[in-house]
Amino acid sequence: MMDTLLSLRAACAAPWGRALLQDINLQLAPGQVLGILGPNGAGKTSLLNLLCGATPLTAGEMLLGNRPIADWSIRQRACAQAVLPQQSSLNFPYTVEEVVLLGRTPHATGSSVDREVLAATLEATDTCALRQRLYTQLSGGERQRVQLARVFAQVWRAQDAPLRLLLLDEPTAALDLSHQKLIMESARRLASQGSAVVMVLHDFNLAARYTELCLVLEQGRQQALGSAQELFTQEMFRKVFRVEVNVNTHPALDIHLVIQ
Repeated sequence: MMDTLLSLRAACAAPWGRALLQDINLQLAPGQVLGILGPNGAGKTSLLNLLCGATPLTAGEMLLGNRPIADWSIRQRACAQAVLPQQSSLNFPYTVEEVVLLGRTPHATGSSVDREVLAATLEATDTCALRQRLYTQLSGGERQRVQLARVFAQVWRAQDAPLRLLLLDEPTAALDLSHQKLIMESARRLASQGSAVVMVLHDFNLAARYTELCLVLEQGRQQALGSAQELFTQEMFRKVFRVEVNVNTHPALDIHLVIQ
């Protein structure tokens, strides 16, 4: 297994002459989950857009595996990367099954394999009961879970690509507590099978529970990179988020809990 799946060195994005991101540095290995944190407008979604290719790199270096991101063809990246955007514009009367199977489009694995992946990802997102429903008739939380099943399906099998990177923008948005837990555990399971996962999060306690690394952004600049245990201090929340919080240790899990 490769040591580094994703690497950014002094990465900058200023696609319209305005700096969205400046001097971002990180390395992510297979099996790791990275949480991107920061106040509103900090550049969290911009960083995810940079990683998926929606925003171009204007300075610095970004490697996927050991190759510059520009050397990957669109199809190669579609096989290796799956992206959950903050909002989906899908507004066609597809069934849930059809939406999830869109995630298999880059792969020429055949109907039998695709149906196996469909069944597994529906179960991983608790959407089995919705499989014949029309996507347009679902609630916001149901749509979110279906979109998560779609991106899981894209990177579900290790044999489909030389590496797998899952990019999730606020994956727990619109989800109740039980489904937040289910989705975070499913993402962690993919990581345990060799994927790397990057997710934008606003819930610090989810970040503490489910990530190995957190990257804190403010005004497009990297403020800190490390574990939640290292970064979640009253001083950090005061400096970056301009808020006073209590940071306590969970008695059973030995993780930091953030309480306002």
